Amino acid sequence: MSIDRLILAMAGSFILLSLILSQVHHIYWLWFTAFVGLNLLQSAFTGFCPAAFIFKKLGAKPGEAFK
Repeated sequence: MSIDRLILAMAGSFILLSLILSQVHHIYWLWFTAFVGLNLLQSAFTGFCPAAFIFKKLGAKPGEAFK
């Protein structure tokens, strides 16, 4: 799986998890959803994603978006 797909899978999982936690635990978990969204937005403009850097170090193959 490429880094691009790993990033999308991780972000989607974190968003769904934080939405579930906001319903069963505390509404403040929505701040985590906002944090993930802001990271996705900044990486769209800058091309830098901290998670992509970590996945690259772990040996994931590069995709088209994060090199």
